[in-house]
Amino acid sequence: MTTNTFSIPKREDVNEINQIIFDSLEQQVGFVPNLYASYAYSEHALQNYLDFAGTPSSLKAKEKEVVNLVVSQVNNSDYCLAAHTTIGKMSGFNDAQILELRQGKATFNLKLDALAKLAKNAVENRGVTDEAVVAHFFRLGWTKENLIDTMALIGEKTISNYINNTIKTSIDFPEAPTL
Repeated sequence: MTTNTFSIPKREDVNEINQIIFDSLEQQVGFVPNLYASYAYSEHALQNYLDFAGTPSSLKAKEKEVVNLVVSQVNNSDYCLAAHTTIGKMSGFNDAQILELRQGKATFNLKLDALAKLAKNAVENRGVTDEAVVAHFFRLGWTKENLIDTMALIGEKTISNYINNTIKTSIDFPEAPTL
């Protein structure tokens, strides 16, 4: 495990707005995940991220976890892989399914497989997604709205992956197994 280069700010270390958010996270989640605390180095980034991450989407929670796991794996974000492995289990995926999703596939569900393949291809190709992958996505019943929401989710997850990878956020979830 890599040692972090940033200490995780505590409630008393952040501005008043972020303190209110910390209090809300404590009530909702039971603790302030280190990722969110790290965003609080900025006066505005934590609220901006929570707003972005919390916007309505055509993707259901389980579908979002497919994208989150794929993107976090491609971007090698140990923190996000740990968090989304935990959330993926809470969403109903088992360990084998989570490992498969991280590889960008879902042989256990053809529709989720098309979503996983789209997310992986988009991230690996920096958004220049293969036309055949997009066509397959649509053939499996996904819509243009789903495509746009998937790309927005990829962007949101990439932001947190990059922050975690850059500041080496210490992991406060059970670590995800390596592939």
